[in-house]
Formats: sequence, C-alpha cells, structure tokens
Amino acid sequence: MFFHKQELQFKSTPDKPDAVYARKLQEVLGGQYGEITVALQYSFQAWNMHLPGKYRDLVFGIGAEEFGHVEMLAVMIAQLLEKSPIGITEDAVQSDPTIAAVIGGTDIQHAIVAGAGARPVDSMGNPWSGSYITASGNLLADFTANANAEMQGRVQVARLYHMTDDHGVRDMLSFLLARDTMHQNQWMAAVRELQDDGLEALPVPSNFPLKKEERSVSYEYRNFSDGEAAAEGTWASGPTPDGKGEFSYDGAPYADGGVPMPPRTHPDSRLYGTTELPNALEKAAGTVQDKLKRE
Repeated sequence: MFFHKQELQFKSTPDKPDAVYARKLQEVLGGQYGEITVALQYSFQAWNMHLPGKYRDLVFGIGAEEFGHVEMLAVMIAQLLEKSPIGITEDAVQSDPTIAAVIGGTDIQHAIVAGAGARPVDSMGNPWSGSYITASGNLLADFTANANAEMQGRVQVARLYHMTDDHGVRDMLSFLLARDTMHQNQWMAAVRELQDDGLEALPVPSNFPLKKEERSVSYEYRNFSDGEAAAEGTWASGPTPDGKGEFSYDGAPYADGGVPMPPRTHPDSRLYGTTELPNALEKAAGTVQDKLKRE
C-alpha cells in the first residue's frame, strides 16, 4: 500500500516566477539521473528483491523518500511557472508568444500541454524513459549503480544551485543536496557491507567460476592509447581490488586473434543471410534422395 501526506519534506516556494529556470529544473525531475529515475529504480530493486531484511528495507526506505523529492520538484516547477510571462524577450517578438518563448528559453509545452505545470520530461523536453532504470537483481551491481545515480544527480543539482539567485529555490536545492550526500554515503556503506557479509564480491557476479575466464588477461591493462601516463595509476600495477590478482601493464598491445577465414559462399546465401542454412538443406535433400533410391 502507498500512503500520501500532503505536507512536503521541505519547503518548495520560489521568491518569484521564472519560466526559464523551471525548464532547467526539469532535468533533475525527469532527466536520466532525476528524481523520477531514482524513485522508480530503488522501488523496482526492492520489489524484485527476494531477500528480506536490512538491504530490502534500506532500498524501500530511500525509494519512498525519493517519491517525495519528485513531488517537491513538481510543486516548485509549477510555482515557477505560475503567473510567469510566456515570453521574456524584446517587445518586437512579444506579439507572438510562441516565438518569444522559444527565443527566451522557456518550454512552450509547460503552457500548452501542462497548463503551467511540471512534466515528466528533461530540460530539453525529452520524455522520461523506463530505460533509465537499473535493477539487475545483483545487489552489489545495483547499489554501485545507485551510488552513481546519486553522484550524477548531485552534480546536476549543484550546477543548478549556481544558476539562480532565487533564495526559495536555493533553499530547496540545499535540502536536496544534503539528502544526496546522505544517500551517496548510504549506498557506499551498503556496498562495503554486502562484501563484509559475504553476500557478494568482486568481480560481479562472484558466483561465476573464475576458471571459466581466460585468466591470463583478467588483470592485464592493455593501453590502446598513446597516453603513457596511465601506467602510473594503481590500476596498472599492484594488487587488484578484488584481492585475487596483480595488475600488469602492456603499453604496446597487439592483435593475437588471427585473421578470420571468409565464410563459404553459396549462390543463394544472399537470400538466407548465411551459408549454413543452404548447406543444411542440401544435406537434408541428399539424405532423402538416397533413402528413396534404396526403397
């Protein structure tokens, strides 16, 4: 069940309308790393998690909070659009509000489609997509993706903070920045705890037998660029983070797969897209003919 409280987590009231900034704020609402994405990403991870306990409760708890952030941003965007002029350019184009809106940097669909309200889109008007969601079922992979989502989201909110002088907007953004700080730390702590609890380890997935890898190249850094300074990093020498090997460095990698032989051609191969099907049909036809002769 879902319950909804109409009180917001934090105040979301701008000092004045600003349709241009409302469009910018759409990015952290409906963009790839916006609040809609993390709210549904964490929810799908929790819904798909079959292991009860602290990890499932953590994902549910943060996911529920993120739905509140969706509402805060939607309310803020709607208030930024309320009584905001459709066009903000010179009088020469004010006679055509649509042209004025485009030149001025506003989203005309805020007015035409949403009636001066927020939309599930990014700052360019691209619809939010379910393909933004990561929910693989592997907790270490998912929690690492969650930390990345919070990092990317916080980067964008921080940039937006410096794009406005509106104290009301900045107050709300400062709250979101603080919660992103908390969530980054939570996901990183969960990543470590998963490994400490022995539930998952690097490399992910840890239950795939390493002996089935070509282990001779598992920890070899093959530098295919001419940037030799890359060899100075800890990713080029020393123990690997998974504790199962040592990094090595190859500054002059070469191709060792050989030149592939061209496939056998067939007059009708262009019809099938492969030479295997005609060959198989020929073989089958020959088998039938031989059987008929014997009979």
